[in-house]
Amino acid sequence: MAAAVAAAGRSWRRVSSFTGPVPRFRHGHRAVAIRELLIIFGGGNEGIADELHVYNTVTNQWFLPAVRGDIPPGCAAHGFVCDGTRILVFGGMVEYGRYSNDIYELQASRWLWKKVKPQPPSTGSPPCPRLGHSFSLYGNKCYLFGGLANESEDSNNNVPRYLNDFYELELQHGSGVIGWSIPVTKGILPSPRESHTSIIYCRKDLGIPKMYIFGGMCGCRLNDLWELDIGTMTWSRPETKGTVPLPRSLHTANVIGNKMYVFGGWVPQAAEGEISAQDSEWKCTSSFSYLNLDTTEWISLIPDCPEDNSNLLPGPRAGHCAVAVGTRLYIWSGRDGYRKAWNNQVCCKDLWYLDTEKPPAPSQVQLIRATTNSFQVKWDEVPTVEGYLLQLNADLPVSGIPVTGVPEASLLSSQGAPVIHQSQQSVNMVLPPEIKLDLHGHANNMVPNNVHVSVSSNSLLKLEAKENKTEPENTVMQETTKNHTDSKGFKESNAPSFLPACTSGLQASANHTNYVDESTFIMQSNRVSPGQRNDINEHLPKTTPLRQMATVKTRERQWYDVGIFKNSSALVSQFYLLPEEKASISNKTEKEDVPDYRLLKKQDLLPGTVYRFRVAAINGCGVGPFSKVSEFKTCIPGFPGAPSTVKITKSVDCIHLSWEPPASPSGNILEYSAYLAVRTTHIQENPNQLMFMKIYCGLKTSCIVTAAQLSNAHVDYTARPAIVFRISAKNERGYGPATQVRWLQEMKTSSLK
Repeated sequence: MAAAVAAAGRSWRRVSSFTGPVPRFRHGHRAVAIRELLIIFGGGNEGIADELHVYNTVTNQWFLPAVRGDIPPGCAAHGFVCDGTRILVFGGMVEYGRYSNDIYELQASRWLWKKVKPQPPSTGSPPCPRLGHSFSLYGNKCYLFGGLANESEDSNNNVPRYLNDFYELELQHGSGVIGWSIPVTKGILPSPRESHTSIIYCRKDLGIPKMYIFGGMCGCRLNDLWELDIGTMTWSRPETKGTVPLPRSLHTANVIGNKMYVFGGWVPQAAEGEISAQDSEWKCTSSFSYLNLDTTEWISLIPDCPEDNSNLLPGPRAGHCAVAVGTRLYIWSGRDGYRKAWNNQVCCKDLWYLDTEKPPAPSQVQLIRATTNSFQVKWDEVPTVEGYLLQLNADLPVSGIPVTGVPEASLLSSQGAPVIHQSQQSVNMVLPPEIKLDLHGHANNMVPNNVHVSVSSNSLLKLEAKENKTEPENTVMQETTKNHTDSKGFKESNAPSFLPACTSGLQASANHTNYVDESTFIMQSNRVSPGQRNDINEHLPKTTPLRQMATVKTRERQWYDVGIFKNSSALVSQFYLLPEEKASISNKTEKEDVPDYRLLKKQDLLPGTVYRFRVAAINGCGVGPFSKVSEFKTCIPGFPGAPSTVKITKSVDCIHLSWEPPASPSGNILEYSAYLAVRTTHIQENPNQLMFMKIYCGLKTSCIVTAAQLSNAHVDYTARPAIVFRISAKNERGYGPATQVRWLQEMKTSSLK
C-alpha cells in the first residue's frame, strides 16, 4: 500500500506553464475530452459562467472557440456527456433556486449549439428540472439518475427534494435526440441523492455494460456503491473488498482501463476518529482511491490526511472537474472550502494531471532522411507522454569504432538529468493561397529543414492536425526511399524497368499529416534490360525483414541510448556509450537514477553501416515498452541525394509529375528515373512488398504519367490508400536514394477545426 501511495505522489504533475485566456476559477462546472482537447462548460463563483473553454493538452493552450447557434445560458451542476464530437448538456442550476430540464447539443466540429426537444416518455412525465444529477452515455443512450429538485414555485424560496428517478434518453445518430423513456428495472433502486457520481463500464471478456453509482448527498453524505446491469436493467449492491472511501459528495469518478478513480469531494469532519451520522461538520478532501471494476476491490492511493505542504499533490477540493485523456487523468479548479465560516468560497487555481499507467509502445521508428553519418527519424506520437527514449545498436562492434569525447555540459539540465532534446529544424512548405495549415496541437513537432511540401496551383493539399483524416484524392505525401546500392552503381542504361521494394522499407505514418514523410532506402543495382521484369526472389535486397529482425538474437544485442526526446522526431548522429557494468535506462528499476549523460562518451555514426532502432515513451509512471525494431543503413559517400519538392498536377487524362534536383548531387546528375507501384500477383501474396515499373528515364525534372499507366497502378493500403511513385537521381557513381510520393486516393472523415 505504501508503494502505491508513493507511486501516486510521484506521478502527479501540476501544469505550471500554459498560454491563452485562462477561464476564471470555479466550482460546479463539467468537462469532457475530445481526443487531446478538454472542453469545459458552466459552473461559477460569484455568478454562473456561460462561456465554453477549451484546453489543448498537447500545446498547453487555452482558447475560447467562437460558438454560434442556440447558445445555452450558463448553468452549474448539470449533465455533460460526449458522443464522438458532439456534446450534450442537460439540466443544472441556471440561477439561484431555478433549475433547468432543457437539453442542448454542441457539434464541436463546427462549435454549433442547438437546443433539442426530445419526445416525452410513453408512460409518465419527462424529467423535472434539477441539478446535481448524473448523466451517463453508453452506445446511443444517455442514462439520467437522481439529483435535486426545487419543490417551490418561487425560486427565492428553495424547498429541496432529493430524487432517485431513472430515465433513458435515446439519441439519433450524429445529431439530435429521439426521446425519453422510463425503463422498467428490477431490484431495489438506490436511495435518493444528488452530487453523486455515475460511470459505465463494460468488461471486455463478458461484454455486459454496467452502471456504477457512488456516494452523493441526501441530508448526509453517502459512500454506498450501486450497480445496474444495463442488459437486464437489474439494480444490486455489489460486495466490495478493501477500504471503502469516506462518505462524500461533489467528488469525481472516472474510468481508465478497468478502474474507477475517485478524487476529492466533501467528506464529514471526523471527531476523534468518529464520523457523525449528522455530518454538520464537513471538509474538502484530497483523498484519491480507485475501485477495480473487475474484482470490486477498493485501493486507497492517497488517504484522507492533512494538506500536502510540499505541493506535490493536488490540494483538497470539491465541485472540481476530472477528465480522462487516454490513461491520463486531469483535474481542474473546484472550491477548497476552507473559508466557509467567512461566507467566502475560495476556488482552486490549479490544473493537475496523473499518469495512471506506463505508456504503450510507440510505432516502429521510421526514417525521414539518411546521410553518410546521420539519420533523421520519426515515429508516431503517443498521447499524453512527456518524452521518448530512443536507442540503437550497430552491426559493428562498438569497441572497434573511434569514440568522441565527453558531451558538453550544456546538453544537460542543472540537476544533471538528461536533457529533453528538441529539434531546431523547421519545415518549408509551399502552399496555394487558399490552403490553411493547422498546426494546432503540434507546436513541438519539428521536422528537418530539408523536407519540402509543394503542390501546384490546380492541385489541392490540405494539411490538418494529426486527427484529421480528410484527404483530397490528389493529396501528396512524400517519402525518400533507399534500397541498397552496390559500390558500382548503375550503368547508364541499366536503371531497372521493374524494381521490387526493399523489405525493410517503412511506409508513411497514418497519424501525421501536417508534414511530409520521407523514408530512405538505397536502391539496389539490378541490371535489367528495358521492358524486362526482375525476378522477385533473385533481386530482393539482401536485408533481414523487420518481422524477422525483431526476434533474432534480441537478448544478445547491446542497446545504447541516443537520448531522451520531447518530440516524436530526432536527428541522430551520435549515441551514448554506457559503462559495461551499467545497464541502459530501460533496464533500471524505479529506485535507480537515469544515467548522467555528462559522464558518458559519445560515438559517431559511420558511413555504410546498418543500425537498428527502437523507441519507448515516457510519462509520470516511467518508461513504457519498446517499439518493434527498425533497421536503417547510413549512406555511402559519393552518391547523389534524393530529388525534392515533388509536385503532382492532375489533368483530365493524365497527371504531371515534377521535382527539384537533389540538394547534394555529389557530382553531375546524368539522369532521373521515375517509378510507379503496379499491381502484380506477388503483391497480392505479399502486400507489404511493392513492385515498381519504370515510367520515365531522362534528364528532365518532370514527366507525364498517362491514364493507361495509372490504370495499372497498385493502391497501397499499408497506411492511407495511395498510389505510390518513386523518383531517383543518378550521377557518375550510380543511383542515389529515391523520393517516394504517396498520392492519397480517398476522402475520410474530417476532424475538429
